[in-house]
Amino acid sequence: MSRLRFGTFLAPFHRAGENPTLALQRDLELIEHLDALGIDEAWIGEHHSAGSEIIASPEIFIAAAAERTRRIKLGTGVTSASYHNPLWVADRMVLLDHLTRGRTMLGVGPGSLPSDSAMIGLNPTDTRELLDVNLDIIMRLLRGEVVTEQTKTHNLIEAQLQLRPYTEPCFDIAVAAVASPTGPRMAGRHGAGLLSIGATLSQDGFDALAHHWNVVEERAQHYGQPAPDREKWRLVGLMHIAETKEQAYRDVEYGIENWFRYFQKTAAFPQMGVEGGDVKEMIDFINEAGIGAIGTPDDAKAQVQRLADQSGGFGAMLLLGHEWANPQATKRSWELIAQNVVPHFQGTTWGGRSHAESTQAAKERAGLKRDEYAATQLEAVDHMTKKYEAEVASK
Repeated sequence: MSRLRFGTFLAPFHRAGENPTLALQRDLELIEHLDALGIDEAWIGEHHSAGSEIIASPEIFIAAAAERTRRIKLGTGVTSASYHNPLWVADRMVLLDHLTRGRTMLGVGPGSLPSDSAMIGLNPTDTRELLDVNLDIIMRLLRGEVVTEQTKTHNLIEAQLQLRPYTEPCFDIAVAAVASPTGPRMAGRHGAGLLSIGATLSQDGFDALAHHWNVVEERAQHYGQPAPDREKWRLVGLMHIAETKEQAYRDVEYGIENWFRYFQKTAAFPQMGVEGGDVKEMIDFINEAGIGAIGTPDDAKAQVQRLADQSGGFGAMLLLGHEWANPQATKRSWELIAQNVVPHFQGTTWGGRSHAESTQAAKERAGLKRDEYAATQLEAVDHMTKKYEAEVASK
């Protein structure tokens, strides 16, 4: 890959019972911090129940975040397209694309919480079938087509967009994938990117990584789409980094148990089969199952490389926003990643070396010649000293 991008996938996960207003402001401040660090992308989730994932409209949140940031790209991670009129999904995203001057991305999925879809009379089977139908309509609208179609939930009559996307020909679009081939199949059919969420959050998903992209390629060929570009493949993973492994372990004592209990006891999302009865077991599960890294920048680099080797190459590494650590330690983790992890996976198109390898090579070259160069420096000083003494003597 030419340049591995880094970003966050912010559901978000907040402790139920805390001040939601402050939690949302904390999310905005984190994205500001990532923008300042040069992180490439932030994807924002949509949820409506269960008390932890409290952003109901990623589009509204992105509009607020866009006004606080300069360059980071902002995506819906994901819009639960099965819940909505596909015309309005496309229309709102085009508006965001204009408001952000091309920093908008659309991620779609069926919706991860059955407690969300139940409130509008849909079950998980309904939402997956509707996603296929609605994504097809969204893609047609974004191509400028006029759509007349009756779905299970909406009736479109000569529907069309009044604005074209700001991004030409269109902003990035990605389909979420957890464990089944549903997401990769739709990504290949529509020429969209892939957001592999569950593929990096469970051992079974990790094992299925390479297969996910095989499905994308097979479906793309079947539907006559161009060969898929792995740059459009994003993996979502788990990390918390500190200067030492011991410090990282202390940091996550703040909130890792709350995150585990959410998936173990609240969210009906069996694909997230996290295990652990106490904090130590939870940390060991993340590290030993190979689904994440709690430790140092070296541990983070090793995990990214492991994913690259297993997948065959991908375009972006997205770190799940989990609030295992307090806000200060979370920001510090991102600083260490930006400073010590990112440069090892970027810059390789120039001379085949990453940014980190380039500066290390420059250091080594200078070190090999240090004694020789130091001698010439001393000679220069001696020369100028003698020259000055000769000038003084001549006067």
